[in-house]
Amino acid sequence: MRSEAYLRYVATTKDEAERRRWTFYEAVKFGRKGMTTSRRRGRDLKCKVLALLQSEEFDQRLSELYRSPARQVINPLFSFLLSSDEQTRWRAVTAMGAVVARLAEKDMESARVIMRRLMWSLNDESGGIGWGAPEAMGEIMACHGGLAKEYVSVLLSYIREDGNFLEYEPLQRGAVWGVGRLAQSRSNLVQDALPHLLSYLASSDAPLRGLAAWAVGLLGGQGARPQLEALLHDDAELILYLKRRLVRRSVGDLAKEALDGFAGKESNVS
Repeated sequence: MRSEAYLRYVATTKDEAERRRWTFYEAVKFGRKGMTTSRRRGRDLKCKVLALLQSEEFDQRLSELYRSPARQVINPLFSFLLSSDEQTRWRAVTAMGAVVARLAEKDMESARVIMRRLMWSLNDESGGIGWGAPEAMGEIMACHGGLAKEYVSVLLSYIREDGNFLEYEPLQRGAVWGVGRLAQSRSNLVQDALPHLLSYLASSDAPLRGLAAWAVGLLGGQGARPQLEALLHDDAELILYLKRRLVRRSVGDLAKEALDGFAGKESNVS
């Protein structure tokens, strides 16, 4: 067998021409070493991403993710969309929006691949549930106008009973949050969501009612005034992710804020 130093050099430089001359024993030994190194690097990156997501200086440190190739950072972020820790999961949504938007500026097609991966996770054929996918899509589109124009119709289809309607309530919450998040920065793109949000105001699921009230308020849906007024005394609470913070709000408070927003717009017009 050739010297270990030489074989390690070939494995490191990925010299395919030299690798083809390896014996079977050499290929097995050093191929496995290369695989082990790759896995170790992947675990190390995942640990670094998790530490950042859990950091008290998350907002200030978010840009650290840009130091690694976006396509490497995305895989850990996908895994943290499944986190049982709510703060970690939501921060992964924020981070994915920032990373994919930055990637889109350099390589739009790679950003589209990530969007399609999120969409696929919500497809029955994927075999998964798609945890965090609607939220991540909404965040990404809020951060990048080009992707928003291309994929807004897909996001809206998830809340339409005549579209790709999500029947599982936790996923419905994610889709409504995604619409609201997009409305914060590009409300003109999601005005068609208004009639489809109205049914959620009467949902038996309190978080859905609250999220719908919040989203309708952002969209200026004054036609929903009667439904919002009916929620003013709804004391059911939910956890809402706003401005990168988890806050506890009641459905009634969110309905009142939406109505107050309508009143403010009316006074500005008059």
